[in-house]
Amino acid sequence: MSKVKGKLIPIRDNVLVTDMNFDARVSKGGIVLPSDDGKSEGVRHRWGRVWAIGPEQKDVKVGEWILLEHGRWTRGVTVELEDGTEIIIRRADIKAILMVTEEKPADDIFGIHSKVEHATVDPSTFAQPSFEY
Repeated sequence: MSKVKGKLIPIRDNVLVTDMNFDARVSKGGIVLPSDDGKSEGVRHRWGRVWAIGPEQKDVKVGEWILLEHGRWTRGVTVELEDGTEIIIRRADIKAILMVTEEKPADDIFGIHSKVEHATVDPSTFAQPSFEY
């Protein structure tokens, strides 16, 4: 991952986000769900906090949380801020923003896709009509 020092300023209507979650998650019941990044379970929308916007951006504001379609963000760039802290910044595809909220969403698994086991069906088990012809 690249590392940048200094100030990043987005141009036009670009949106830069941070705080996207790619780590292991914990369910409400306390079960640890390992990182699903790069797996089929990882194909899901993700929330990110708007860090900076370009001068032409009118849809979102700095500090808001946006839900992005899966994969509609760039790889992260590590930015070292003036105070020495490091954050990971990504450019969001503005056409892939699904929702905006001012508060951090509590449910980060919105829109998750799960594995589906398809069953075979025996047509003879279908309901038969109760009337006679």
